[in-house]
Amino acid sequence: LWVSFLFTHNYQHILALIFAIKEINENSLILPNITLGFSIYNSNFLADLTYLASLELLSTWGKFVPNYKCDTQDNPVAVIGGPTSNVCLFMADILCIYKFTQVSSPSEQDFKENLISITHQYIGILDLILHFQWMWIGVIYLDTEVGQKFVQKVLPLFVQKGICFDFIKSAVPINFFSEIETMANQLIGTSKLVGKSIANAVILNGEIQSILTLRIWIGIPFFYDMPKINKVWILTAEIDFASLPIQRDWDLSFIHGALSVSLFPKKVSGFHEFLQNRKPDTDREDGFIRSFWQQAFLCTFPGPNLDGSSENICTEEDKLETLPMSVFEVGMNSHSYSIYNAVYAAAHALHDMDSSKFKYRITGIRDLQKMQSWQLHHFLKCVIFNNSVGEEISFNENGKLVALFDIINWVTFPNETFSRVKVGRIDPQSLPTVEFTVHEDAIVWPKSQCQIPKEGKPFCCYDCIPCPEGKISAQRDVDNCFQCPEDHYPNKKRDFCIPKSLTFLTFEETLGRSLASTALFLFCVTAVVLWIFLKHRDTPIVKANNRTLTYTLLLSLLLSFLCALLFIGKPQKMTCLFRQTAFGIIFSVAISSVLAKTITVILAFQATKPESKWRKWLGKRMATSIVLSSLLIQATICTVWLSTFPPFPDLDVNSMAEEVILKCNEGSITMFYCLLGFMGFLFICSFTSAFFARKLPDSFNEAKFITFSMLVFCSVWISFVPTYLSSKGKYMVAVEIFSILASSAGLFGFIFFPKCYIIILRPDMNTKEKIMKRKN
Repeated sequence: LWVSFLFTHNYQHILALIFAIKEINENSLILPNITLGFSIYNSNFLADLTYLASLELLSTWGKFVPNYKCDTQDNPVAVIGGPTSNVCLFMADILCIYKFTQVSSPSEQDFKENLISITHQYIGILDLILHFQWMWIGVIYLDTEVGQKFVQKVLPLFVQKGICFDFIKSAVPINFFSEIETMANQLIGTSKLVGKSIANAVILNGEIQSILTLRIWIGIPFFYDMPKINKVWILTAEIDFASLPIQRDWDLSFIHGALSVSLFPKKVSGFHEFLQNRKPDTDREDGFIRSFWQQAFLCTFPGPNLDGSSENICTEEDKLETLPMSVFEVGMNSHSYSIYNAVYAAAHALHDMDSSKFKYRITGIRDLQKMQSWQLHHFLKCVIFNNSVGEEISFNENGKLVALFDIINWVTFPNETFSRVKVGRIDPQSLPTVEFTVHEDAIVWPKSQCQIPKEGKPFCCYDCIPCPEGKISAQRDVDNCFQCPEDHYPNKKRDFCIPKSLTFLTFEETLGRSLASTALFLFCVTAVVLWIFLKHRDTPIVKANNRTLTYTLLLSLLLSFLCALLFIGKPQKMTCLFRQTAFGIIFSVAISSVLAKTITVILAFQATKPESKWRKWLGKRMATSIVLSSLLIQATICTVWLSTFPPFPDLDVNSMAEEVILKCNEGSITMFYCLLGFMGFLFICSFTSAFFARKLPDSFNEAKFITFSMLVFCSVWISFVPTYLSSKGKYMVAVEIFSILASSAGLFGFIFFPKCYIIILRPDMNTKEKIMKRKN
């Protein structure tokens, strides 16, 4: 221990040692007629002083002459090392040569009689991290031999489990021989690193005094413009509460919500009363009590150079239980409990050795004062006993304590007190699969952590990527995502599925109303034109090019505009059956009527030649046969289609990410393309015939207008193909409706508007003389 006036909490370790020896000496069942004594050597947490103290064990008390020891009554049989691993390691360098029995605090060194196996606690910490899915963490370790072994041997186990490190930072141990500027820069740098880290959990691998450094790290941002530190600190078993004199009034909330893996001490009967009776005046053999008392109570003892009227005189009314917990704990902590058990383990080993000295004559020992320390090894490894609280203490074949680790939750309170709450347990005896239990509901988290903090980062070699389109993951850091049901889609975070909305082109929405209004408007205009042609049916311009074909074309265009309405509204069985077939039949009649009109014009001019063979083809029969044959072929295609694999209402759940499209499935795609193919054939025939007849000398030559109408028709449906294929959902239906209306309007406008212009605005041109004059 360093000078006790600096670390007042460490004074409890001395008291636990004294209390244990006092109990043993008063117990007639353990080492009867033998009194245990002890010596305390100060290491100051420094290597050279630890080596010096170890060598003093080999010398006569008060005379530093190594290997020369004449006071056999002070011959040590066991050495309890600590409280840091470095002290144990430095001790071992000297004492292992002389085979001294060492019972030490946790360390990386594999002592034959190590009080706690450090391997188990790290397996427990790993299980704790995996349980809360902290896959992105920070690590701070002391830059010592033990800390470097921790990084080299322990952290690779974490990596194998997929845990990544935001930072791995070494912290130089604080001592009062370091340069202040260097130490301050290191503290500020580490505080800044932790504050900027996105990790929720940070492992602090250190020693008992590392809590001092942690307290400074968390306090630095309050004095500098730096991010505040609020992490879940995971402390190793070696770390316990300690404070410097200047920290006694500091806020204790820095440790609130921290988790540690250590031995949770049970309440030792009589220890509290033992502390109450400690007084500087009555316990003068305690060489530490006066220094501790002055440091803890901020008082001084009267002396020759001290005025007795001073306000800070130490009095008998000062009691240990009145001290704040930042200065001294009345309850036995884990380190003190380990020392308490270590003393009892050595005493029981001595007792077993003394009881069996006549049975095992090979030892040649009849007086324990003449024994050598190494002769205790066998008995210490085999010792099994129950301590005063009923807990069984034993060592395994490697000389390590068989004990359960507890998961401790540190909870602070507004009155500057704190409590260690047991929230889980780790059973290392179940290796290689350590039994791990934790009670999440009992854990108190740091103030900024309103729920169990879970970090979601993938393994270090990869970036954090979202689930693929259409998949979700309710948990983070998993290997596979799950597909949403077909009628659901993932939310933006892709952690749960949302039902898709049902969509189709309706009359209520703007697009549906616009298309329906356009269709009705064109229907009305066509009906008016049909009425005009019926009213003026005996005029030359109406009679000039087959009135029957004209009426048929107008009726088919009239129906084509109404046919567009079948594509709007919720798809039903009947609408799906008839909308494509009605569209195909009506358009076939319209295009065949245009084809018949064009052929009629061509034949009329060819028949005027002498001895022409085309005369027999003139007449209404040829035009009617063209229209009827086209209608019959298209009707046959539609009948076969409807009787084999007809269209039906269907749900398209794949085209749109967030919508289910209610549409008409065409059923047989082959028959649908046959329908479109025949319409294309009629269009090509009509366009070709109209193109060749465009220069015929006729005042009312429809061939020119048919050619323009076919160009418009062609342009609309060629544009339709890429637009239709690039559209989705109801917009595909809207594109088809627009194409139907545009192509029909093109035919209607170019063929009938010029005639309406003559009939209504230029009736003087609507005479037989005008037509014959142009022909002549």
